[in-house]
Amino acid sequence: MNAEEAIAEAARTYSNWGRWGPDDVRGTLNFLDEAKRVEGARLVRRGVSFSLSQRFDMDGPQRGWRRRTNPVHTMLDTGVDAALGNQGFPHGIGGADDVIAMPLQCSTQWDGLGHIFDHGMAWNGRRAQDVVTSEGDLVTGIETIAGVVAGRGVLLDVAAVLGGDSGGELPDGFAVTEEHLLATAEAHGVRVGRGDIVCVRTGRLARARREGWGEYAGGPSPGLSFWTAGWLHRTEIAAIATDTWGFEVRPNEFENAFQPLHQVVIPNMGLLVGEMWDLEALAADCAADGVHEFQLVAAPLPITGAVGSPVNPVALK
Repeated sequence: MNAEEAIAEAARTYSNWGRWGPDDVRGTLNFLDEAKRVEGARLVRRGVSFSLSQRFDMDGPQRGWRRRTNPVHTMLDTGVDAALGNQGFPHGIGGADDVIAMPLQCSTQWDGLGHIFDHGMAWNGRRAQDVVTSEGDLVTGIETIAGVVAGRGVLLDVAAVLGGDSGGELPDGFAVTEEHLLATAEAHGVRVGRGDIVCVRTGRLARARREGWGEYAGGPSPGLSFWTAGWLHRTEIAAIATDTWGFEVRPNEFENAFQPLHQVVIPNMGLLVGEMWDLEALAADCAADGVHEFQLVAAPLPITGAVGSPVNPVALK
């Protein structure tokens, strides 16, 4: 079966179009309901918290692919201005202000449902040209999910379970299969099911930090196999995030293909996908206490019409 045939078959088999009605804009986040958020909150026992975000600065991984750059942070007012007294404020008060310019997917982020199309079609069977225009995503803009991404998080540290002598890091090109995910969940003693936000650690970010960014953004990487689409659909998870740039294995498993799993899970399944998450500190804590579930709060910035968003996910245990 070639890429075109495999993608078309998976898109048909795992489509959620119409599942939540013709006007739906949330996709699999519909699985993350009030009860699931309560379940997540009840997992907080020790009161420890972990940011799962990389830093947003000029030293990030971007190399210009698809015109993506690292954040540019500029000060508008500084302590120097205050000390010189040239800010024009009374009775000695001074301040600092700043601005940032960056692609919305240059670091830790969510892919919105308007980010990927399949043969000109967007999530829930809408025409791509009717959804995303020069005005932005008019239907499934990232702001539509700003208040709902909080619930039960599950860490599947595939690298720790399968990494062997590599010290908990999977090699580039390693395709994480359904069997790998199931084995990791069993090793952790954790279940994955409806409404969960799943975090998959491959160790790729740890290697990039040790060896330098190299081709972290866009190059070879471990990641999910295309053939995990069935598991992603069957488990009815709300969202999934990885510590890699592209979520799925690179090089992709088909010749002349580009991100085929994206093409299935975002516009057809309606799955929320996170990339470039920093799972290192959380993974160390989960290994130490043996608990791989936690409350996860990961709201995107409500940027009207955006097809992706920076995020600072916070895991609480």
